Amino acid sequence: MEVKIGVQHAGRELVLESTDTAEDVERAVADALSGTAGVLSLQDEKGRRVIVPADRLAYVEIGEPSVRRVGFGAV
Repeated sequence: MEVKIGVQHAGRELVLESTDTAEDVERAVADALSGTAGVLSLQDEKGRRVIVPADRLAYVEIGEPSVRRVGFGAV
């Protein structure tokens, strides 16, 4: 699923494809904002990790789970 992270004082948002569920991402954001973690740490589908300080988060947008299509069908 696609996750977009807005960072304060940054001109662009961070976009990553995550294999985590929406509930897992939401829990990670809640933990970061509650002060228990201090940072938001998410892993993308290729194993790369994105770490953002919790006090710099502007927003987190959690997209729909993506379904991969195979073939040359009409989009």
